[in-house]
Amino acid sequence: LNQFGLLNDSTSAMTYTLKNETGMEVSITNFGGHILSIKVPDKNGVFTDVTHSCDSLSQYIKGNFFGPIVGRFGNRIGKGKFELEGKTYSLALNNGPNSLHGGKIGFDKKLWAATVVGGDEPSLILNLKSPDMDEGYPGNLDVEVTYTLQKDNSLKIDYKATTDKTTVINLTNHAYFNLAGANGSNEILNHEIAINADKYTPVDETLIPTGEVASVVGTPFDFLKSKRIGDRIDDTTNVQIKYGGGYDHNFVFTDTSNSLKLGATVFEPTTGRVLEMFTTEPAVQFYTGNHLSGKTIGKGGKIKYNKRSGFCLETQHYPDSPNKPQFPTTVLKPGETYKTTTVYKFSVRK
Repeated sequence: LNQFGLLNDSTSAMTYTLKNETGMEVSITNFGGHILSIKVPDKNGVFTDVTHSCDSLSQYIKGNFFGPIVGRFGNRIGKGKFELEGKTYSLALNNGPNSLHGGKIGFDKKLWAATVVGGDEPSLILNLKSPDMDEGYPGNLDVEVTYTLQKDNSLKIDYKATTDKTTVINLTNHAYFNLAGANGSNEILNHEIAINADKYTPVDETLIPTGEVASVVGTPFDFLKSKRIGDRIDDTTNVQIKYGGGYDHNFVFTDTSNSLKLGATVFEPTTGRVLEMFTTEPAVQFYTGNHLSGKTIGKGGKIKYNKRSGFCLETQHYPDSPNKPQFPTTVLKPGETYKTTTVYKFSVRK
């Protein structure tokens, strides 16, 4: 437990480090629940940090999106508007004509209450009360996010929320991974990924889903069998790749049930590191760091996070669901409990 920095009102943001018996280490701050480091071994037993982060609290206050809890609504809501029970709600437009990742002061910029639970599978429990009309969303929302470092070198994230008024919710985490080591210069193009998704949701030029749920077969979005991320990332003959500047799309799992299932497997050949992502969510946003520009200075005050130096697997319900009745619902009503789980499991292939 260390102080991460002081907020404007002089309250402290803290850093919490979870360790397991194999030596894996995860550091998290209660400011936005940002994951600050994930140290895992390679095939030779060498531990390296495999996630992007910044050294200072001020960089996160400005809005760097490295590993935070995203809410109330992860991803985009078209034109920053949605209708619920006959009433129209308006949100901040912070991504062109759309609202993105919960607005201007989303859950990534809030100080969460923190509780540490020790043991051989230590966890950090973060709690937040989001007031009625916070960033334009209705209802007093009570949120609990638990990070647990498990014995099998997996980081489990449990999300839970209740509301006193009908609202919409879509929580996720926005960690950037690079299994070769998150040093800013390693590109992720040689990572090999399999995504257990037979469909995806095509988008318009502002990255809002058109409403169609399309087959991945015969497209650059077919990762049913493992392939290099870089193989078709610049195939701009595909209009979807053009709109995203690479991959920035919602993949719909073949298994859309809310049971915990394997959603994606990523392998990095030089280090032998493997990341398996399991989730109860019906979809994942696979994002390849297309908008990273090297402007953000990361760890040690030296690292520059360049374009495509990290990838995200943001487990979720589909973007713009409040405006697409044909998509699985993101509505949460009083008396209901929102619950989802995502697990990032690390191992090696020799």
